[in-house]
Amino acid sequence: MIKITVIKTPLGEMMAAATRESICFLAFFEKDMYKNLLPRLEMTFNTTVKKGQNRLLRVLKKQLREYFKGTRREFSVPITTPGTGFQKAAWEVLRGIPYGKTISYLEQAKMLDNEGAVRAVANANAANRIAIIIPCHRVIGSDGSLTGYGGGLEKKQWLIEHEKKYSGKPVEGKLF
Repeated sequence: MIKITVIKTPLGEMMAAATRESICFLAFFEKDMYKNLLPRLEMTFNTTVKKGQNRLLRVLKKQLREYFKGTRREFSVPITTPGTGFQKAAWEVLRGIPYGKTISYLEQAKMLDNEGAVRAVANANAANRIAIIIPCHRVIGSDGSLTGYGGGLEKKQWLIEHEKKYSGKPVEGKLF
């Protein structure tokens, strides 16, 4: 069974979903998301979805709070990312982008040894179902412009600026 909940953040509400083993969805809340999301999750994971909490959603909520406070740079909560081989490879590149840094779609394509796959990379990033943890917001246009983000360009800009603001500061305590 998948549990689904809403998490409040400084950028608005996020919808999060998790099995007992891993987070399987995290995105900024959009109108009608709930009714469209349930059937997709049920089909993808071949299980039922119910509103509620579980241990991993509570851990995710805590880690997101730390992230938005600027004290968490990496997430330790396990995730599940169903997708094609290319999508999974693109998402792994995203996870390797350091906190507070950005790369271009072209640089991401080159990291996949496929310089001509810029559009495919953009499509894979758009298919990312786990925002922030898989940081597709860290990818920008080759000219430095903000392009494409499921949560909206204002949120993308905020996330980039937030990470730059905290990337040079030491992390307090044992958070990771």
